[in-house]
Amino acid sequence: MALAYGLLAGGGLCARVGERILDLSHVAGSLDELMRRGPAAWAPPLEGPELEDSELALPFSVADYVDFYSSLHHASNVGLMFRPDAEPLLPNWLQMPVGYHGRAGTVVPSGTPIRRPAGQRGPGDFGPTQALDIELELGFVIGVPSHGPVAVDRALDHVFGAVLLNDWSARDIQGWEYRPLGPFLGKSFATSISSWVVPLSELDSLRVEAEPQDPEPLPYLREPAWAYDIPLEIELNGAVVARSNARFLYWSIAQQIAHLTSNGASLRVGDLLGSGTISGPEREHRGCLLELSWAGQEPIALTDGSTRTFLEDGDEVVLRGEPLGEVRGRILPGA
Repeated sequence: MALAYGLLAGGGLCARVGERILDLSHVAGSLDELMRRGPAAWAPPLEGPELEDSELALPFSVADYVDFYSSLHHASNVGLMFRPDAEPLLPNWLQMPVGYHGRAGTVVPSGTPIRRPAGQRGPGDFGPTQALDIELELGFVIGVPSHGPVAVDRALDHVFGAVLLNDWSARDIQGWEYRPLGPFLGKSFATSISSWVVPLSELDSLRVEAEPQDPEPLPYLREPAWAYDIPLEIELNGAVVARSNARFLYWSIAQQIAHLTSNGASLRVGDLLGSGTISGPEREHRGCLLELSWAGQEPIALTDGSTRTFLEDGDEVVLRGEPLGEVRGRILPGA
């Protein structure tokens, strides 16, 4: 199991090394502090007392949160469901990494219960969402800030590490509100991340070539196509309902950063960049219930004999992907 950093619930930096959890409070008081010191300090001596039965907190303070839409298969499936008589991909999707700004204050650590949100579901209709969904994603954590555009070939210099991310989504609220300005309340109620941040250097061996992008990106996004080969899975109430892989992402994290900063936008220590739902070419590769149930038309069978189209109260979702660990959450009834 790879090296990963976390934060003890009572405060204090810790690290996961194999099956051991080490107290690194003598190295830094928090992961925020360690990240601010820059790359020269990101590989400290992993020496410290072992910790038993440690409760973990949100591993870093989230500065800004941006979520991208970088899986070709996910974007195509969504287009097929909601625009069946048109091209699945909108004209801009193959030209740039599409994304939206989320709400940093509702990012929570793995294990945090998720309360069913309420909102407008249609004209004159307000109430608890009836289409609560998940999104299987990677999240990348910024360690080195920037001021002004970041070149694509230098973008990874700004990334401290990666987490697993679940972008909880209320599809009925989202579907009513997203035109003309995109996701808002259907997404902002909660985003869960894994309790451990894996340094980017630990993923170097998992980097693989990808199919060349077509059309060729504009010069500021141009780099050899690549992705991380990280097997991923979605478990719902103990049943694995999907197996995907991070290599299905079309736009890389380097391209996402280059695009995000191309207008002069800055990066801050602790910025969280979500990859967007990771789906592949087959049904079992789909990274959300919207796709797995094909907008509710094809219910998902669970091992206890029940079926799901979207999440019910009491359901527990676990996303997994080594070496990133897991991120879990159980659904509570609406307030």
